[in-house]
Amino acid sequence: MKKFITKTAVTFMAFTSLLFAGAAVSSNNNSAHADTIQQFDTVYSVAKAQLGTPYVYGATGNGGFDCSGFTSYIYKNSLGITLPRTAQEQYNASTKVSRSNLQKGDLVFFGATKSSIFHVGMYIGGGKMIDAQNRGVIREKIHTPWWHVVGYGRVA
Repeated sequence: MKKFITKTAVTFMAFTSLLFAGAAVSSNNNSAHADTIQQFDTVYSVAKAQLGTPYVYGATGNGGFDCSGFTSYIYKNSLGITLPRTAQEQYNASTKVSRSNLQKGDLVFFGATKSSIFHVGMYIGGGKMIDAQNRGVIREKIHTPWWHVVGYGRVA
Protein backbone atom coordinates (compact mmCIF):
# COMPACT_ATOMS: atom_id res chain seq x y z
CA MET A 1 0.00 0.00 0.00
CA LYS A 2 2.87 2.36 0.82
CA LYS A 3 4.37 1.79 -2.69
CA PHE A 4 0.99 2.54 -4.27
CA ILE A 5 0.66 5.86 -2.39
CA THR A 6 4.24 6.82 -3.26
CA LYS A 7 3.73 6.02 -6.97
CA THR A 8 0.45 7.94 -7.01
CA ALA A 9 2.04 10.97 -5.34
CA VAL A 10 4.99 10.96 -7.77
CA THR A 11 2.65 10.59 -10.76
CA PHE A 12 0.50 13.47 -9.51
CA MET A 13 3.55 15.73 -9.01
CA ALA A 14 4.89 14.88 -12.47
CA PHE A 15 1.53 15.57 -14.09
CA THR A 16 1.19 18.89 -12.22
CA SER A 17 4.69 19.93 -13.30
CA LEU A 18 3.91 19.16 -16.94
CA LEU A 19 0.63 21.04 -16.69
CA PHE A 20 2.33 24.19 -15.38
CA ALA A 21 5.17 23.86 -17.91
CA GLY A 22 2.61 23.62 -20.71
CA ALA A 23 0.87 26.76 -19.47
CA ALA A 24 4.20 28.62 -19.40
CA VAL A 25 5.06 27.55 -22.93
CA SER A 26 1.59 28.54 -24.10
CA SER A 27 1.86 32.03 -22.63
CA ASN A 28 5.35 32.46 -24.12
CA ASN A 29 3.99 31.57 -27.56
CA ASN A 30 1.37 34.30 -27.30
CA SER A 31 3.91 37.01 -26.52
CA ALA A 32 6.22 35.72 -29.25
CA HIS A 33 3.36 35.87 -31.75
CA ALA A 34 3.34 39.70 -31.65
CA ASP A 35 7.00 39.69 -32.65
CA THR A 36 6.19 37.21 -35.40
CA ILE A 37 3.51 39.54 -36.81
CA GLN A 38 5.99 42.44 -36.94
CA GLN A 39 8.58 40.20 -38.54
CA PHE A 40 6.03 38.91 -41.04
CA ASP A 41 5.14 42.46 -42.08
CA THR A 42 8.83 43.16 -42.70
CA VAL A 43 9.42 39.95 -44.67
CA TYR A 44 6.17 40.28 -46.62
CA SER A 45 7.03 43.83 -47.62
CA VAL A 46 10.27 42.60 -49.22
CA ALA A 47 8.44 39.66 -50.82
CA LYS A 48 5.63 41.81 -52.31
CA ALA A 49 8.20 44.10 -53.92
CA GLN A 50 9.30 41.10 -56.00
CA LEU A 51 5.84 40.24 -57.40
CA GLY A 52 6.14 39.64 -61.14
CA THR A 53 9.87 38.90 -61.06
CA PRO A 54 10.47 36.05 -63.51
CA TYR A 55 11.28 32.48 -62.56
CA VAL A 56 14.85 31.48 -63.35
CA TYR A 57 16.08 28.06 -62.24
CA GLY A 58 18.89 28.43 -59.71
CA ALA A 59 18.51 32.22 -59.43
CA THR A 60 18.66 34.08 -56.13
CA GLY A 61 17.79 37.60 -57.27
CA ASN A 62 19.06 40.25 -59.70
CA GLY A 63 16.22 39.75 -62.16
CA GLY A 64 14.99 36.27 -61.33
CA PHE A 65 14.34 33.66 -58.65
CA ASP A 66 13.72 30.00 -58.20
CA CYS A 67 11.54 29.04 -55.23
CA SER A 68 14.25 28.57 -52.60
CA GLY A 69 16.26 31.46 -53.99
CA PHE A 70 13.20 33.63 -53.41
CA THR A 71 12.61 32.51 -49.80
CA SER A 72 16.33 32.90 -49.07
CA TYR A 73 16.30 36.39 -50.60
CA ILE A 74 13.29 37.67 -48.68
CA TYR A 75 14.52 36.46 -45.29
CA LYS A 76 18.08 37.70 -45.88
CA ASN A 77 16.98 41.13 -47.12
CA SER A 78 14.32 41.71 -44.45
CA LEU A 79 15.55 40.14 -41.21
CA GLY A 80 19.16 39.27 -42.05
CA ILE A 81 18.40 35.54 -41.70
CA THR A 82 20.40 33.24 -43.96
CA LEU A 83 18.48 30.19 -45.13
CA PRO A 84 20.02 27.12 -46.76
CA ARG A 85 20.00 27.16 -50.56
CA THR A 86 17.55 24.43 -51.61
CA ALA A 87 13.93 23.73 -50.66
CA GLN A 88 14.96 20.37 -49.18
CA GLU A 89 17.71 21.99 -47.08
CA GLN A 90 15.31 24.72 -45.91
CA TYR A 91 12.82 22.05 -44.85
CA ASN A 92 15.51 20.12 -43.00
CA ALA A 93 16.69 23.28 -41.18
CA SER A 94 13.25 24.66 -40.26
CA THR A 95 11.32 24.08 -37.05
CA LYS A 96 8.39 21.87 -38.09
CA VAL A 97 4.87 23.11 -37.37
CA SER A 98 1.50 21.50 -37.95
CA ARG A 99 -1.10 22.87 -40.33
CA SER A 100 -3.19 23.92 -37.32
CA ASN A 101 -0.24 25.95 -35.95
CA LEU A 102 0.71 27.54 -39.28
CA GLN A 103 1.41 31.28 -38.97
CA LYS A 104 2.05 34.00 -41.50
CA GLY A 105 5.72 33.90 -42.48
CA ASP A 106 6.07 30.13 -42.08
CA LEU A 107 7.41 28.19 -45.02
CA VAL A 108 5.25 25.69 -46.89
CA PHE A 109 7.02 22.73 -48.50
CA PHE A 110 5.87 20.66 -51.46
CA GLY A 111 7.07 17.42 -52.95
CA ALA A 112 6.54 13.70 -53.08
CA THR A 113 7.72 12.95 -49.54
CA LYS A 114 9.53 14.71 -46.68
CA SER A 115 12.81 13.51 -48.18
CA SER A 116 11.87 14.54 -51.72
CA ILE A 117 10.92 18.22 -51.49
CA PHE A 118 11.06 20.27 -54.67
CA HIS A 119 9.20 23.51 -53.90
CA VAL A 120 8.84 26.08 -51.12
CA GLY A 121 6.72 29.19 -50.60
CA MET A 122 5.95 31.55 -47.71
CA TYR A 123 2.52 31.41 -46.06
CA ILE A 124 0.78 34.81 -46.13
CA GLY A 125 -2.55 33.89 -44.51
CA GLY A 126 -5.97 32.97 -45.82
CA GLY A 127 -4.73 29.68 -47.27
CA LYS A 128 -2.34 31.51 -49.61
CA MET A 129 1.39 31.81 -50.14
CA ILE A 130 3.81 33.94 -52.09
CA ASP A 131 6.31 31.95 -54.10
CA ALA A 132 8.49 31.87 -57.19
CA GLN A 133 7.35 29.32 -59.75
CA ASN A 134 7.07 28.99 -63.51
CA ARG A 135 4.79 32.07 -63.69
CA GLY A 136 7.30 34.13 -61.68
CA VAL A 137 6.77 35.50 -58.19
CA ILE A 138 3.04 35.30 -57.47
CA ARG A 139 0.49 34.88 -54.70
CA GLU A 140 -1.52 31.67 -54.93
CA LYS A 141 -3.48 29.13 -52.91
CA ILE A 142 -1.49 26.49 -51.06
CA HIS A 143 -3.96 23.66 -51.55
CA THR A 144 -4.38 23.14 -55.29
CA PRO A 145 -4.38 20.08 -57.56
CA TRP A 146 -0.84 20.78 -58.78
CA TRP A 147 0.82 21.10 -55.35
CA HIS A 148 1.28 18.34 -52.76
CA VAL A 149 1.99 19.84 -49.34
CA VAL A 150 4.59 17.81 -47.48
CA GLY A 151 5.03 19.98 -44.43
CA TYR A 152 5.37 23.39 -42.81
CA GLY A 153 8.40 24.99 -41.19
CA ARG A 154 9.11 28.04 -39.09
CA VAL A 155 12.21 30.13 -39.67
CA ALA A 156 14.10 30.66 -36.42
